[in-house]
Amino acid sequence: MADNIKEKLLKESIDAAKASENGAEYADREDEVIEEENVSADTKDPDKAEAHDEIDESPEEQEAVKDSEEQDKEDDKGSDEGKAKAKDKKGFFGKKDKKDKRDEQIKDLNDRLLRNLAEFDNFRKRTEREKAQMFEIGAKSIIEKILPTIDNFERAITSVPEELKGNAYCEGVDKIYKQLMSNLEEAGVKPIEALGAKFDPNLHNAVMHEENEEFGEDTVSAELQKGYTYHDSVIRHSMVKVAN
Repeated sequence: MADNIKEKLLKESIDAAKASENGAEYADREDEVIEEENVSADTKDPDKAEAHDEIDESPEEQEAVKDSEEQDKEDDKGSDEGKAKAKDKKGFFGKKDKKDKRDEQIKDLNDRLLRNLAEFDNFRKRTEREKAQMFEIGAKSIIEKILPTIDNFERAITSVPEELKGNAYCEGVDKIYKQLMSNLEEAGVKPIEALGAKFDPNLHNAVMHEENEEFGEDTVSAELQKGYTYHDSVIRHSMVKVAN
């Protein structure tokens, strides 16, 4: 009987000890869960986490952190300003120089182009003038060779006797002479008016002089050889006799 009572008491003490151990373990487990939930909440909410850190930090540490942050901002600002100044400096000394060089090259090319155009225009005008002069010289040369033939036509017409002036042959020669003179006049060749005109050394060549009251002073009294002009240029001076 006594043994049964001892065994019962021993069993109850063992059960009480187990219950006590389970309770302590359960309490420790509950504290770990609560701490994990707090850490998770702090991680999800940065403001809370930062506030939590601030609570842990001392006032001196917080002031040091603030000064460090302000210094970082100043450094960043100074770095940005330095980059901006470097960029402006590069633009001032780099791009501007390149732009100035391009402007100078464009101006130089424009000047060269204008000079070339002016030289070409002068060359064209000079060439046209030379061509006209060469053509005029060639035309004068040919007309000078034709003039003796015209002189012979005139001599032949003036030497025809009165009784033969109605002859068909003489009329044909006269028509050929008139046709030739008409063609020369269309080409710019004109005879110089001399008889009865005032003596002009630019047009007339005085080979004789006479005193004749029928004419005024320095007046052409006779035309010995007809002169001609080509476009206001004298091909041959008129050979004349001047009165008084």
